Amino acid sequence: MDRATLEQRHANMAAIRSTNTAPERAVRSALFKLGFRFRKNDARLAGKPDIVLPHYHAIIFVNGCFWHGHVPFAVEKLLSLKNPSQKKKVYSAKACPKYHIPKTNSEFWVNKIKRNRERDAKEIQELIEEGWRVCLVWECSITGKKRAEKIRNVSEKISLWLEEEFDRTFAEF
Repeated sequence: MDRATLEQRHANMAAIRSTNTAPERAVRSALFKLGFRFRKNDARLAGKPDIVLPHYHAIIFVNGCFWHGHVPFAVEKLLSLKNPSQKKKVYSAKACPKYHIPKTNSEFWVNKIKRNRERDAKEIQELIEEGWRVCLVWECSITGKKRAEKIRNVSEKISLWLEEEFDRTFAEF
């Protein structure tokens, strides 16, 4: 049973933004402070990436754990099966302990999130095949207790990933 009324749930869902979310703004701000310059929400690229760093030929997606289904993301398998030449070292974050399927209308949400994950994997693969390096930042890695410290740590990891030699096609924090 849902804790919110139908009207409350509708209002909550309608208020959720798809671009310029608080986690995106936090990551952009931290990267800007580190001296990085970027484009945001570039519609010319697959998935309309949240952050595009053309100088580093890198893309960053800041994903909400609920909407993008933060469970073990099978990008490693995807890369090894679809593009053997891209068998580069892949780092992956752990599954989000907060992620869960809603009890109300579960079948709808399972299918919706499954489609989102499939679309995400397809877009990431497309970008990698175009020669981009892709980084996923999960909302849970930069929110909650010690938020400022988490944002600083993730932005420093992104900085290291950007500045290193172009040997890591995909990173996940």
